[in-house]
Amino acid sequence: MKSEESKRIEWLDAMRGFTMILVVAYHVAQFGFVENEKTSAALPFLVLFRMPLFFFVSGFLAYKANFVWNLKNTIPLVLKKLHVQIIPALIFLSIFIIFKSKYAFWEGFLNALKSPTKDGYWFTWVLLQMFLIYYTISIIAHYLKKIKEKVSGKNSQLSTFNFQLSMVFWITVWFLSIAAYETLYLPKLFSYHKDPFFSYTSFVQTIRFTQFFLLGNIVHRYWDRIQKLFDSVWFFPLVSTLAVVCCADIFKWHALKFAWTNLPRTTAMYTLLLIVVMFFRYNKKRFTTEHPVGKALQYIGQRTLDVYLLHFLLIPSMPFIGKWLNAHHPNFLIDVLLSVGVALPIIAACLLISHLLHTSKALGKFLFGK
Repeated sequence: MKSEESKRIEWLDAMRGFTMILVVAYHVAQFGFVENEKTSAALPFLVLFRMPLFFFVSGFLAYKANFVWNLKNTIPLVLKKLHVQIIPALIFLSIFIIFKSKYAFWEGFLNALKSPTKDGYWFTWVLLQMFLIYYTISIIAHYLKKIKEKVSGKNSQLSTFNFQLSMVFWITVWFLSIAAYETLYLPKLFSYHKDPFFSYTSFVQTIRFTQFFLLGNIVHRYWDRIQKLFDSVWFFPLVSTLAVVCCADIFKWHALKFAWTNLPRTTAMYTLLLIVVMFFRYNKKRFTTEHPVGKALQYIGQRTLDVYLLHFLLIPSMPFIGKWLNAHHPNFLIDVLLSVGVALPIIAACLLISHLLHTSKALGKFLFGK
């Protein structure tokens, strides 16, 4: 019988599948339709929350309530992540360059390494960096707790205090990650991220998205309290109102821009993410395997790495659709429907190829780390 911690959270898997559809749809519009955020009606909106959602889920699942964060337990985790996050991405990046790049292999490979987005294959490398940061912070927190217990001993009052101290600790780490993210948008004060190191390592992307990984981790860590917040009568209306106001400002009003911050965009990213999370949690009965949509989304959600690695190879070139969309700009609904309409058969093909490759356990483990 599975332990409570090892059970899959069905609505979370479904939400991850939904997010994967958005990711592929975004790349269809970007690479297949040859649209960009200045001309597309859908891309500027989708980019606000698709990757934040992915990192949120990764952070949510990274929290393990009963795990002891010492070096002995953490080193095997690190070794596993090194395999899963690096080897498959390098293999499929190489295949992508061979079959899809206009450059000779080594020129294309070096160009990809220089880019923070690695021809699209940046996600696994950046996620690895987030795991390493999180593991390091968790080990530090573990040993600080051990030192405090030796000094103060154990009692019920101290247990409550430690819980509060833990909450303050992780929220502080989260705020620091937000502060690091904001430095990317203060060029007059900070220019460190222009150094080639941050492009070669994609660490600029890590700085941009670690806050969402930590948010997901905090939400899972204090899930009982967070659920009460989600269920309060005022939280969803507040989040929805902020999302509408911030999106309206980003796309139309341009009234809330400040030289020292990108507050509307950041707020929109958080509020849209929370709306999606609350929607899937609230409708979790509809996203079980007993419902066709829930079953399909979960199937995709449990194979997101496979889809992510494969889908770049299958996106067709259809710039004529992008030209038509630009000529009829803006039409958000048609833009999204066309992008998703092309994305779904691509995802289906990725799942079929993944299934075939997994018939060999050795090949499946080597290519996808599982």
